[in-house]
Amino acid sequence: MRAKAAILATSTGLALTLAGCSSGGGGGSAVAPPASAPGVASASPGASSGAAEWPMYHGTPDHAGVSTTMPAASGAPRRIQNLKLDGAVYASPLVVNGLTIVATENDSVYAFDGSYAQVWKRSLGTPSPAEERQCGNINPLGITGTPIYEASTGKVYVVAEHGGAVRHELYALDPATGEVAWSKSVDLPGVSARDMQQRGALAVTGGKVWIPYGAQAGDCGDYKGRVVGVPLDGGDGVVYYSPPTKRGGGIWNPAGPTVTADGHLLAVSANGAGFPGDNYDHTNTVLELDSSAKLVDSFAPSDWAENNQGDVGLGSQGVALIGTKWAVLGGKSGPVYVLRQGDLGGIGGQVDVQDICLVFGGSAVSGDTVFLPCTDGVRAVRVDDAGKLHVVWHADDSITGSPVIGGGRVWVLDTSGGVLHGLDPATGKSLGEVEVGDANRFSTPALKGTDVIVGTLTGVAVVRTS
Repeated sequence: MRAKAAILATSTGLALTLAGCSSGGGGGSAVAPPASAPGVASASPGASSGAAEWPMYHGTPDHAGVSTTMPAASGAPRRIQNLKLDGAVYASPLVVNGLTIVATENDSVYAFDGSYAQVWKRSLGTPSPAEERQCGNINPLGITGTPIYEASTGKVYVVAEHGGAVRHELYALDPATGEVAWSKSVDLPGVSARDMQQRGALAVTGGKVWIPYGAQAGDCGDYKGRVVGVPLDGGDGVVYYSPPTKRGGGIWNPAGPTVTADGHLLAVSANGAGFPGDNYDHTNTVLELDSSAKLVDSFAPSDWAENNQGDVGLGSQGVALIGTKWAVLGGKSGPVYVLRQGDLGGIGGQVDVQDICLVFGGSAVSGDTVFLPCTDGVRAVRVDDAGKLHVVWHADDSITGSPVIGGGRVWVLDTSGGVLHGLDPATGKSLGEVEVGDANRFSTPALKGTDVIVGTLTGVAVVRTS
């Protein structure tokens, strides 16, 4: 009874601190919290956008996925818009200077005003149809990686795949008009452009926009994981890093590279060509890169080679930052790792590892808690002062999307059912849900004022939360 009372007191105290949290709903299976339970904390110091803006994947360079300006959610969420566009939306929408900017797999970019009336549409070319490629699961393949807005240049950067002679082009757009300021090929020698896929979100640091590449679903053809850095003005000085493997090591997860407080990139390579008995080739690895694309640190599980052989291990989740001390990530085979920022630990150098769940997509972070997009239901996992992991709750197994946080809710999709849920951050229980339509398995919302903006396979759904 004393333990139960302590848990109740912790949850009750938390509920008083969460704007907009209320009882009701069902769906989550609460696990007894440890010393503290997750709340809705302020965005990290990495946030550089204006109030109520969402200029990149999960809002800030560290991809915490937190809106500190979203009003407290109240009542049942309701869908207020269902915008039909010219292609599927895999990338996260952006919010820039009051405009919602959306990219499609038809190589188009749209902007909508505050009432979601179309302001402009820019066609960047013709996407690549499935018959041009040996494998893959997106047809046609156009703009997949989430674009990024950079305030210092006033431009939105987006990479489009074009068909015919399959190629990838980086565009700098004026967010107010959609006009193309410049474009630049970002296919570098040494691989087949048609076998490379640009699925990960773009990042900006060190005066460059960073573009991660992996493979098509199926890992076919001549590809190699790569992160390419292009000067923000599109000029000379392009740099890149690829793992020193014969083939593979795709840097493909949709969250893309995470930017640390010191401006370094944390990218995650997936399975490569190094098998048991081979030399370490920096695949199945967290890679820390500086602004010249130089590798400065890394981490790999001690069974990296076995993971390569089984196409499991890392690669499917971006790195989550807990303050400036810890980094957390899972992958395709169950273990979730805690690493030390600034000293990733090399091979087998994790601070903690626990077999928690398979993780695919981008996480959200509030305080000392990371919300993981597990394939059998989102989990809230706390990292204590010693770097140890504690599972706080486990949501329903159908709620598997990449979560974001705002208005006292964790907003996350049941992508198989096309339903957006607002979860209680303290318990994981659904406090409201609304149908938004079919979405890809990695779909993650953007937050704007009282609205949750969701990319779907037919366009965009907008859900109002209060």
